[in-house]
Amino acid sequence: MSPDRHDRPSRDTADLVDAPFEAAIHALVHADHGDPFSVLGPHDGPDGTWQVRGLFPDARTVEVVDAGTGETLAEARRVHPHGFWLAAIDGEQRPYRLRIDFGTGPMEFEDAYRFGPWLGDLDRHLFAEGTHLRLWERLGAHPTEIDGVAGTAFAVWAPNARRVSVVGDFCNWDGRRLPMRLHHGIGIWEIFVPRAGRGDLYKFEIKGPDGTMQPLKADPMAFSAEPPPRTASVVHGTPPWTWADGDWLERRPGTSDLRAPMAIYEVHLGSWKRGPDNRYLTYRELADELIPYVAGMGFTHIEMLPVTEYPFDGSWGYQPVGLFAPTSRFGTPEDFRHFVEAAHRAGIGVLLDWVPGHFPADPHGLGLFDGTHLYEHADPRQGFHQDWNTLIYNYGRREVQNFLLANALFWLDRYHLDGLRVDAVASMLYLDYSRKAGEWVPNRFGGRENLDAIELLRRTNELAYGEHPGAITVAEESTAWPAVSRPTYLGGLGFGYKWNMGWMHDTLNYMSKDPVHRRWHHHNLTFGLIYAFSENFVLPLSHDEVVHGKGSLLNKMPGDRWRKFANLRAYFAFMWTHPGKKLLFMGGEFAQEREWSHDRGLDWFLLSLPDHEGVQRLIRDLNHLYRELPALHRLDCDPAGFEWLEANDSETSVLAFLRKDDEGRMTATVCNFTPLPRHGYRLGVPAEGWWAERLNTDAERYGGSNVGNGGGVRTEEVPAHGRPYSLSLTLPPLGTVVLEFQAGTA
Repeated sequence: MSPDRHDRPSRDTADLVDAPFEAAIHALVHADHGDPFSVLGPHDGPDGTWQVRGLFPDARTVEVVDAGTGETLAEARRVHPHGFWLAAIDGEQRPYRLRIDFGTGPMEFEDAYRFGPWLGDLDRHLFAEGTHLRLWERLGAHPTEIDGVAGTAFAVWAPNARRVSVVGDFCNWDGRRLPMRLHHGIGIWEIFVPRAGRGDLYKFEIKGPDGTMQPLKADPMAFSAEPPPRTASVVHGTPPWTWADGDWLERRPGTSDLRAPMAIYEVHLGSWKRGPDNRYLTYRELADELIPYVAGMGFTHIEMLPVTEYPFDGSWGYQPVGLFAPTSRFGTPEDFRHFVEAAHRAGIGVLLDWVPGHFPADPHGLGLFDGTHLYEHADPRQGFHQDWNTLIYNYGRREVQNFLLANALFWLDRYHLDGLRVDAVASMLYLDYSRKAGEWVPNRFGGRENLDAIELLRRTNELAYGEHPGAITVAEESTAWPAVSRPTYLGGLGFGYKWNMGWMHDTLNYMSKDPVHRRWHHHNLTFGLIYAFSENFVLPLSHDEVVHGKGSLLNKMPGDRWRKFANLRAYFAFMWTHPGKKLLFMGGEFAQEREWSHDRGLDWFLLSLPDHEGVQRLIRDLNHLYRELPALHRLDCDPAGFEWLEANDSETSVLAFLRKDDEGRMTATVCNFTPLPRHGYRLGVPAEGWWAERLNTDAERYGGSNVGNGGGVRTEEVPAHGRPYSLSLTLPPLGTVVLEFQAGTA
């Protein structure tokens, strides 16, 4: 359709505007031009002149002035009623500025359309290949200086868009003002905006391929965002930081090795503790309070529920829209960096719960980003997650895989994080995950395995371990997929560790039974040792077990109040001495009674009660014992480090096992999961000498009845359990004792 008479250049400028140029102006003023740099900015004119062209809908006057002297080079004329201006200037092109009066007096501006491309040839090449592993250095919003002019370079991938503009505080959110340059072939749009700087709000205004205007989109690569429920991105960039954690990074490989003790405190930063009026604590306040607490409790690592920016508090961070931005709920990127550095100074590793499996369909997010199914599959059988009403990444698109790979590396590089716990791996591995027949699309071989997701996970792990010594990856994977934590060169997925979900479910099921019935479920506790060394396992008691009506850990335990606490203490000692690294969700360490809620802090007042304080003291002692005794951690992931002493005494609900290291050190764990104390319990052991009682969950200091073995027990030459020596033990009611072999010690 040709423009009507109100949409044409004025008659007195007809000499400057031919028909093709008129069509280009029409497209620009209607925010529908895909190549604005071919029209706007400085261009050669006829007869040795040059022209400066600009789109300033609200301007009253526009002048082109010499950048050095401020001398007026030409007054521009409005050549279109919707605000297209053109100035013709004699002579050779020179540096210039624009002097514009919007009705409040003249102001000088740099012209965004006089600057060259932000992306270089190598950036374009790597992006086209899907191998730009430092993507965050070029895409997003980067405050920078070009030709001595300060501003911000914006770049975004939207290959199917008809037109993309950056909008924000710096252009009154007018999508006509700053349409972007398209790099054909790779689909990246970019522009350098003078005067735009750190703290400015912005989004992208995108017109889809069919001409439909999309909702304003947040920047997928934004490094900061407005506090929810507001949704704009915030110009921040990646300024250089001086870190003071070099000592930690140097010794970090020794803290994450399979032979190292690893006790992880899982925390939701927004509900660990609240400030006055139930406000969130900031990253800096958490650095001052959470970090010393975790260190004092003897944990080795903090694992944060996702802090990548997310719109809905109730998702706990598991529906992120800003994968490159630490949530602004708790402060700035610098504040988050401070939190990580504080942890490292305290000798605490920091793990991020990373969510590459899905993303929400919020209109400002990745869904239909450029008017097409860009990040997600178009077919809902592949691109829609039925359980969570979210969208699933198209892992087979090289740009999407590049986006996720770069994001994983970003957190390890930019924020010095010590590892990634990868959420919902099973949902990524299986095309038929939580789907009925006919609701999923087989892979090219007709199978149910998501080959593209497998490739992404393997490559993520290879890069994480290859580029960041001492960093780890942990899979939340709930099926029997083989070799999750085995190297990719052996056919594995390449994770360092895998959550042992089967152990968690079996043992919690056992502990929920009344002791009178436990004899019938005894092997819920022993079954896990059949497969305990098939992977490098983390034993998780995670946030998922204390929400949605499941009750707290304490309230899963049967019996009266005394028995609940005794059961929980005995269970914790069983867990801490069982093969595998440890993970406990916040609140469990002091027997939180209420279910966890993201809307409030933990019930810290409970620590004024002796029973709760006793559980906290027990966890502290277990952490220190686990770290102190090599037998309890050195061979956590090696079958040589474990031996049953008694696995079949279901009648009395007693079990006992050895933990060993590779230098002959040993501990014995003996659990009595009935409320009856057992005196003179005969337990065969492999070595003669003194077995010191290092921990007893029934000790008075933990809130127990103080039934135990004093300082320890000496072996007797009485054969038992097929061994030449044995111990005559007193087993406390609903208690676990941990004995350390000390040959020859009285």
